[in-house]
Amino acid sequence: MRNFTIYLALLLCLFASKMVAQETFESKARAIANKIEKITKEEKEALKVEVEEVNVQFEKGTITKAQADQKKQDLAQARATIIENKVAVAQEELKDLVQQKVNGKIKEGTSPDSTTIRFGKRLILKFENDTARTKNYVYKEKRTTSQFVFALGLNNVVTDGSVENSDFKFIGSRFYEWGLTYNTRIAKNNNLLHLKYGASVMYNDLRPTQNKVFVVNGDQTNLETSPINLKSSRFRNVYLVAPLHLEFDFTEKKEKDGKTYFRTHESFRFGIGGYAGVRIKSKQKTEYKIDDIDYDVKAKGDFNASNFIYGLSTYIGYKETSLYLKYDLNPLFQDNAIKQNNVSLGLRFDFN
Repeated sequence: MRNFTIYLALLLCLFASKMVAQETFESKARAIANKIEKITKEEKEALKVEVEEVNVQFEKGTITKAQADQKKQDLAQARATIIENKVAVAQEELKDLVQQKVNGKIKEGTSPDSTTIRFGKRLILKFENDTARTKNYVYKEKRTTSQFVFALGLNNVVTDGSVENSDFKFIGSRFYEWGLTYNTRIAKNNNLLHLKYGASVMYNDLRPTQNKVFVVNGDQTNLETSPINLKSSRFRNVYLVAPLHLEFDFTEKKEKDGKTYFRTHESFRFGIGGYAGVRIKSKQKTEYKIDDIDYDVKAKGDFNASNFIYGLSTYIGYKETSLYLKYDLNPLFQDNAIKQNNVSLGLRFDFN
């Protein structure tokens, strides 16, 4: 028992000494990083005070605008030189600290294979397998972003160029869409034009009026009155599509610390384009009651529906929310004598 206690004490002492060595290195590295940030902050604040004094002199009329501009330029150059000289001293301290670690003068216990320490937003010190590397990180503006899209609204069909005398309920017939899109800024330094593309799943529901259902007769799919009194009747097509839009985004660019940032979906947006894809499935669901027994019947098949879908779409809105309109150029049923085209109107949400 006594030997075990001695071994345990020695083990704890060894572990503690290794942890202290590691904490000493990291604390020294962070102290140097804080010193660099402090130097930059203090010199910028001093420059700000000096520039304000020059502005006061200009407002009092003791110096001209040209003289004021020249003084500001000279002051900025002087402060930049001071920052460069002071930071150079701190960087030498960092270099010496890194060399000590590489040479094994600063011992560590078991540690991860890699450690990363950041110095502000730009300088990164990374250790991999006891090898120290430094690199400058420069922010790069992303020209392509992604959004989750969800849309819903009213759905119906256009027959002979009109929806006024539609055989489908205007409120009960709906559409849903969800998917993922990518938004790429076309111009490097202009935020107006974007190319928006991706993949979506579309659900187009139609609810017939006057107790009607779709009946397949050969290559024709007709809307006929059901011999059973229906509580509900619904026909649904599901599609997998690839939408493509040219988007006009009026979000203004932002400037900070001498850099220009482009954001999206923060102002008015307008998109125009289309979509194309394939039909995944078709289904008709009817509900009725006979002798106090409720029936819920689902019939699946192609119903002679067009296998491919393509159409035009547009949206206009503010930030994430838009008014969304889409129109199928392909007929709902591929061989029907009367051509009917699906049309949808609703709300669209693009979440960054």
